[in-house]
Amino acid sequence: MAALLKRGSRGAAVRALQELLNRAGASPALLVDGDFGGQTETAVRAAQDRLGLVVDGLAGKQTVTALHRAIEPANPSRPEPDKSAMQEGVSGAPADRVAVRPPPNVGALKLLDTARPISEIIVHCAATPEGKDFTVGDIRAWHKQRGWNDIGYHYVVYRDGRVLPGRPVGQIGSHVAGHNTGTIGIAYVGGVNTDGRTAKDTRTDRQRSSLLWLVRELAAKHKGVRKVTGHNQYAAKACPSFDVRLDQLGAIV
Repeated sequence: MAALLKRGSRGAAVRALQELLNRAGASPALLVDGDFGGQTETAVRAAQDRLGLVVDGLAGKQTVTALHRAIEPANPSRPEPDKSAMQEGVSGAPADRVAVRPPPNVGALKLLDTARPISEIIVHCAATPEGKDFTVGDIRAWHKQRGWNDIGYHYVVYRDGRVLPGRPVGQIGSHVAGHNTGTIGIAYVGGVNTDGRTAKDTRTDRQRSSLLWLVRELAAKHKGVRKVTGHNQYAAKACPSFDVRLDQLGAIV
């Protein structure tokens, strides 16, 4: 569903939206008649408020995506790695500098816009073992098992440098308690040593380059961004397993 649906819209796309809203728990349930009237707008607004989206009563791509994700079952293909290493502190010298390069999938990557005010970008790690690949789908399933509506991060950077979208950027994330409003959460795959127990900055050069590119592009797109921080600046956790303030990332804004 690519078109923006709003009051007065009619047709099959509206029927699909009404069915989706009903599956997502619209109360009272909507009459699926393909007519975007007052009751449908009220249901859209209620769903947007519940899912942490901008409440405008307009059903665009991000609202529809958030609704689909909310009703998807949590079916992880593999268990979530142990996160106990994230309770330990991080030490060590800053990583060597790398050049900023676009991710290898830049041609297929679209950074979304949002009317949600963004003032900060917070960097995380997925807390997965060094040298092992995990996907957005894996992390989404783990997070949905916790009862969340979707993956908590807005973007994920794979070990090969690819940047993949997570939760729609117009939807408030679930990545830092007390600091989700007004922020974008990004995570890189890795952050724990091969032993699965020790926090470690495992970023590959491609990941570091893509993280720099992504933060720079996000800061340019969302003009209100005033700082780039790490999860460990707000919680007694090692995540993202390095100090953003001592990294190239900390100097972008």
